[in-house]
Amino acid sequence: MISFSERKDFDPALLVQLYERAPWAKGRTAEETSRMLENTDLALSVWEGERLIGFGRVLTDYVYRASIWDVIVDPAYQGQEIGTQIMERILHHPDLKRVELFWLCTRDKQAFYGKLGFSADEQTGMVWARARQARLE
Repeated sequence: MISFSERKDFDPALLVQLYERAPWAKGRTAEETSRMLENTDLALSVWEGERLIGFGRVLTDYVYRASIWDVIVDPAYQGQEIGTQIMERILHHPDLKRVELFWLCTRDKQAFYGKLGFSADEQTGMVWARARQARLE
C-alpha cells in the first residue's frame, strides 16, 4: 500500500538511493541530504511499506513565494500518477494556501509540469553556480 508522509526524520540514505536514479541528483551524500531535510520547509515522501518511492520538497516564505525542488519518483513506480499526487499535495497544502507564486526548475519535464498548470512564459530566473565561479577565478 502506498502512503504519503511529511516526516523529515527518515534515514537520508534512503533518499540518496532514490536520488541515484536521477541524473540531476547523482553524487549526493547522506550527510548533505540530512542537512537539506533539516532546512526544508515542507517535505513530502512517498512510501510503499518501508521503501521510499517518491519525494518532493518546498522552500517558502508561506506568503509570496515557494520553490519546489527534487520531485522524484522511483522509475519502477512511474506512470502511476505518484508524481502528480506529490505536486497536487504540495500545491494544495494547507500551509501553502496563501502562496502567490510557486516556482520550479526542470530540464526535461516541462510537459509534465505544464499539465499541472505551470508555464514557461514568465521565465525570469537566473542561476549562480559555485562550481562555475570557482573555475573562473
